[in-house]
Amino acid sequence: MKKLYLLGLSLVLIGFASGASADLKVVACEPEWGALVKELGGDKVEVFNATSALQDPHHIQARPSLIAKVRNANLVVCTGAELEVGWLPILLRQAGNSQVQPGNPGYLEATRYVPLLEVPTVLSRGEGDIHAAGNPHIQTDPHNIARVSDALAQRLAEVDPAGGAYYQKRHAEFSARWQQAIRRWELKAAPLQGLPIVVYHKGWVYMNHWLGLQEVAALEPKPGIPPSVAYLSELLSTLKKQPAKVIIRTPYDDPRPSEYVAERTQIPAVVLPGTVGGNDQAQDLFALFDDTVNRLLEATR
Repeated sequence: MKKLYLLGLSLVLIGFASGASADLKVVACEPEWGALVKELGGDKVEVFNATSALQDPHHIQARPSLIAKVRNANLVVCTGAELEVGWLPILLRQAGNSQVQPGNPGYLEATRYVPLLEVPTVLSRGEGDIHAAGNPHIQTDPHNIARVSDALAQRLAEVDPAGGAYYQKRHAEFSARWQQAIRRWELKAAPLQGLPIVVYHKGWVYMNHWLGLQEVAALEPKPGIPPSVAYLSELLSTLKKQPAKVIIRTPYDDPRPSEYVAERTQIPAVVLPGTVGGNDQAQDLFALFDDTVNRLLEATR
């Protein structure tokens, strides 16, 4: 009888222990937000990234495995501004998790905490894949990461009040390191001011604004529209009149248009990581911007 009592007591204690150490389950729509959650949440969070740096976040399938992750999540962190409009609403609806629905504490959109650029004055599908709220690719400016981190730290504490002090401590430590890193990146990138660039997709507007780069052309004739040979030929004429120094794309952009223009203009084509995991070097948020600045500087030498 005594052995049974001790066994029962042990099971109860194990249950309490496992409950106390349970992770906060977070689904991040993009890798940059998953990396930021880990910076702020440390051992208290279990993060699942719905996309990788090798995938275009505009075009993701709402797979059953993703639905299951959202169903069990305590918090969903996404970019917003319609970046995930083709798949996130399906995930949220099919998951049936009231905690992570828009408007509830378990749902956070990063773009709500950042001044958006390229807000369209006219909305027309004829203009390509434009976003009504503005350009959603905010992760290419580290100042935006800082803004989102402020909101995310508060949200983690709201979803998990018992861990509030822990999240705020990690946020303060991250912010100090991040601001120091921003100063280092800006000092190192000073020679890039005014650099004329060609982009594949208009996904670099925040980086351009941050570093003072000048976007002279885009390989896509309109956002989300693949370029034709005829369009690229016209672009070659444009670049003779207004030369560029670098052609930029992400790991998931079609490399052929960049290579086509690079071969005919001798402008170096550079693959920037775009987000965490975009290459072997950019494996966390700090390394992401280290690598981005280094690749831009190397391409201009």
